[in-house]
Formats: sequence, C-alpha cells, structure tokens
Amino acid sequence: MTRIPNLNSPFLLGFDDIERALDRVSRTTSDGYPPYNIERIARAETLPERLRITLAVAGFTRTQLDITVEENQLIIRGRQQDDKERQYLHRGIAARQFQRSFLLADGMQVLGADLTNGLLSVDLARPEPEKMIRKIDISVRD
Repeated sequence: MTRIPNLNSPFLLGFDDIERALDRVSRTTSDGYPPYNIERIARAETLPERLRITLAVAGFTRTQLDITVEENQLIIRGRQQDDKERQYLHRGIAARQFQRSFLLADGMQVLGADLTNGLLSVDLARPEPEKMIRKIDISVRD
C-alpha cells in the first residue's frame, strides 16, 4: 500500500484528526473474514440517506455477535466456542472468531442492526449538516 501524503499544506488547518484517521486505516490488516458489502440506501420519506454494512456471519447467533462504537470506530466482533460434547467424523466448519472495524466520520450514527439468514446488517446515517454562514466582525485598533 502506498503511503498517504501528509496533510501539511498551510491551507489545511485543523486536519490533524483526519491525518491520524488515515494513518489508522492504512495500518489496519484484515484476513477477509467475514466477507462484507457496503451499500448506499436512498432517502425515504421519513428516513435519511443511509449506508448499510452487511456481513456474512453464517453459523453465528445473536449472542455470539457484539457491535460497539469506540472513538468513531464501529467494531463488530464474533466469538464462537467449540462444542466439547460433539464428536466429529469430519470437521470442515471451524468455530471462528473475528473482529471487523470501520472508521466512522464525525456525526455518523448507528441506526440499528439486524441478523437475518446468516447476514448481519448494520445501518448508518449521517445527519444533514445545517448550512451556516457567519459574519465575522473586524475590530479596529489604533
């Protein structure tokens, strides 16, 4: 992966957090499990435009999944335990653990999560910012 250039232009003021976020994302490694999709869902009558993250988590129950938001980072964890009472003749489906992280922009809200047919969907929305124009008074000092 190529290194993202520093945001050290004199015209970019206060972007330190963005640079740290880009650095954190570039260091994140993933083994590709579980696979996931991210889709944009158009605005509905009462709902804002949303993003939906869908993870393929077949074999996980609701109690084995955990979703948290920590410092603008959405973290989805799955933990399965081996069933010691079962005796397998062939074992092709292993009990796995995973952690998948997504960095969220400021203001992003997690609307909810749903587990259906082995697919975990997490809906996100960003509230529309208010357009604001503020006049700055210039003081005169003699």
